[in-house]
Amino acid sequence: MAVREKRVGIRELKSTLSECIREVKSGRTLVVTEHGDPVARMIPEAASVRERLEALRKAGSVAWSGRRLRRIKPVARVRGDLTVADLVSENRE
Repeated sequence: MAVREKRVGIRELKSTLSECIREVKSGRTLVVTEHGDPVARMIPEAASVRERLEALRKAGSVAWSGRRLRRIKPVARVRGDLTVADLVSENRE
């Protein structure tokens, strides 16, 4: 299913909100513009995370091959009873 995009200005969105919501529910993506520049994107609600990711990928908002991400080793490890929040607070003093 190809994502169909429609550009709509903020003023038009405000005056035709119900119609715009119906279009989004039917599968269309709306790009909200302010003075011609895109500022927001309304995409149909998807049932699963995979569907949402696919909609974002098709809209160009994320780049993802669909493959599972591989695990990576943590870059830092906390030793002792301190939490990361404790360490951040300590460094701010």
